[in-house]
Amino acid sequence: MEVRQLKIFTTLAGELNFTRTAERVNTVQSNVTAQIKALEDELGTPLFDRLTRKVVLTEAGRRFLPYADRALAAMDQGHRAVRFGLEPAGPLRIGAPESVLTYRLPKVLQRFRKQYPKVELMFRPHWDESLNESLEHGKLDMAIRMADEIQHEHFKSIRLRTEAVFLIADPDHPLVRKKSVRPEDLAGQTLLLTESGCAYRKKLDDLLAAMRIQPDSTTEFSSVEAIKPCLAAGMGIGLLPEIVVASDLKSHKLKTLRWTGPSLDIATHILWHRDRWVSPSMEAFLAVLTKTLDRKPSKATR
Repeated sequence: MEVRQLKIFTTLAGELNFTRTAERVNTVQSNVTAQIKALEDELGTPLFDRLTRKVVLTEAGRRFLPYADRALAAMDQGHRAVRFGLEPAGPLRIGAPESVLTYRLPKVLQRFRKQYPKVELMFRPHWDESLNESLEHGKLDMAIRMADEIQHEHFKSIRLRTEAVFLIADPDHPLVRKKSVRPEDLAGQTLLLTESGCAYRKKLDDLLAAMRIQPDSTTEFSSVEAIKPCLAAGMGIGLLPEIVVASDLKSHKLKTLRWTGPSLDIATHILWHRDRWVSPSMEAFLAVLTKTLDRKPSKATR
């Protein structure tokens, strides 16, 4: 089994197209076909089904993919260890939810680049649920995840801070004027929320489901930034971290509800795979990150 075969296999698993795979790995299509056939012969099972108009992974291919990803990631780690030695240098791939990536990491990036100019930081936006898979497959070196607790036997983690999360609406919304807002007050309301993979969205969903509270409707947004103008236009109630809406609260474009239900705040953690070599670049990033983000949440600005 050769590294070249694994690279072609993982690329084809992503593209599911022989022509595009050949272009990405800088070879001809016949070579892609030959390398995949050789790998399948060695493993003794088909990895792809070649259908009339498309290519799909077989069950064996799906089982083999994470091992191929990790093998290539280990080779990359070894290459970096030999090339850069003990000096923080080379590429470092970090995944994070959009809110953390947009509002917390710029200050981290500024400090890190000043101290370690030879490290090539690459930030990738991810919803919380997709971070685990990217770490497992070696597509990310580290990831920042929002979760109350990290319970995963394959990961090591450090708790960074707790993010305050508020229910938000425009100043004229009827619930803004209430002295206290309970979970049952959300019945029949229009909710403007992030996608279902978001950790703080899940806390609210679980709470409403447990109490059998049914909103009138829920509109999902792929971006936290897209929610804010809709809230300001009076389209409903949103659930967002304070860091996302701090300037809007200060300018009174939006208001927080006086929530008296269970806390919707969420912790942030930095994670990496327990079997991964912690490179000098990762150690340096951990040091800067924990020093910069180790803060308590602030109180809501009404």
